[in-house]
Amino acid sequence: MSDLVFIAFPSEQKAEEVRDRVLEMQKEYLIELGDAVVAVRDANGRVKLNQLVNTTATGAVSGAFWGTLIGFIFLMPLVGTAIGAASGALGGKLTDVGINDQFMKDAAESLAPGNAGLFLLIRKMTTDKVLADLRGVGGTVMRTSLTDEQEKALREALADHAAAPAETTAPSEPAAPAGGATS
Repeated sequence: MSDLVFIAFPSEQKAEEVRDRVLEMQKEYLIELGDAVVAVRDANGRVKLNQLVNTTATGAVSGAFWGTLIGFIFLMPLVGTAIGAASGALGGKLTDVGINDQFMKDAAESLAPGNAGLFLLIRKMTTDKVLADLRGVGGTVMRTSLTDEQEKALREALADHAAAPAETTAPSEPAAPAGGATS
């Protein structure tokens, strides 16, 4: 079973930075994602979704390939390419992979204008290592399907700012020569 997590950040840059960090963890097999989407609410209140995979472009490329191939059979490769690209793009536009787009747009309406949110669809994860890597990145958990204990641990990890190591000793002054001055 997958878990859904929605974390709000003060900027699109911060949300993208955290998404990149999570994707790096996926390369290390610490987490397995079904989807990772950054939702940005602009100053006018509109929500834009930054998907990992652009299904419209992928569909257009695939459709153009198959259209060209079929077009060669009927001796009209350019027509086949155009029709294939258009139908592939339409099919890609209508395809929704991962988290439901309308759900993300509705949830992102709760963001303040100019803020961004990160949606993660988590299939599996090594919880302790993932939380340790996310420690102190900031962000506010908006929605989650995690258990109460997991959600609490996530909130604490995001909010936990590593304190800078404090100086334990005051800088010392140069030591005075022992025994007094000699001439």
